[in-house]
Amino acid sequence: MSSEPLQNGTSTETETAESDLRAEVELLEEENRRLREQYVHARRITYRRSALGLGVIGSIAALGAVVFPAAQTVLFALAGIGLFAAVLTYYLTPERFIAADVGERIYTAVMDNETALVDELSLSQNRLYVPHETETVRLFVPQHADYDLPADEALQATIVITDNEYERGLALTPTGRELFSEFEETTSGPVGSTPQELSTQLTDALTNVFELVETATAEVDREEGRLTVAVSNSAYQLADDVDHPVASFLAVGLTVGLETPIETEVTSDPSDDTDAFQVTCRWDVESSH
Repeated sequence: MSSEPLQNGTSTETETAESDLRAEVELLEEENRRLREQYVHARRITYRRSALGLGVIGSIAALGAVVFPAAQTVLFALAGIGLFAAVLTYYLTPERFIAADVGERIYTAVMDNETALVDELSLSQNRLYVPHETETVRLFVPQHADYDLPADEALQATIVITDNEYERGLALTPTGRELFSEFEETTSGPVGSTPQELSTQLTDALTNVFELVETATAEVDREEGRLTVAVSNSAYQLADDVDHPVASFLAVGLTVGLETPIETEVTSDPSDDTDAFQVTCRWDVESSH
């Protein structure tokens, strides 16, 4: 008879503990939302302050042009640049900021799916970026190590099946294709057409435009048709990736610039626990322009 009050007491304690736990979870969720809002607000303020600073510099330069007629040309130019940059910075402030780890988690899921598809189809380790008439560049993963390149029409399909067994494989949209399109729109001047020009432009974009890596050191061997880029502190960790963004961007850029297929290989030092690795891009010297 004495066990019933004990059971009731235990049940009450359990309900109280669950209620306290729910309250703590709700409190943590609310705190998380608040911290996100504060982060976005802080980033937005930083952009606004930058715009204000540029506006002040432009205004001072404009005033200086009035006070110092001898230097009007230079000062008016500085004023125009400062005020124009201030307007752009103010109105182009991003409304939403996505944390880097969120992007990496999405990327990891996509790469896991692509890697599983390659494994289940028993495809080769070759990664070939091929110029394409309508889609700029396609990533072709052939079934056999000894392969033939499919025609453009065949490469439009995801799973490439032709009468020629050596043309079969998987055709994908490279992760670096849209990055390269963005690079083309933002770069000053034309995209290079030689391996040396392209290596300079592409490595600079990796470090200074997209900030995908901290450093990128390129070595070009034109006679062998090879570009080797050593990178460090990549924003995306290297795993068994079918199409790592860093390697993909380099390969797409070379494919477009040299107008020839590019084969890539990504290697890392097993003893190195940092996010450093090496991308090697190869092409047929005779087929490149």
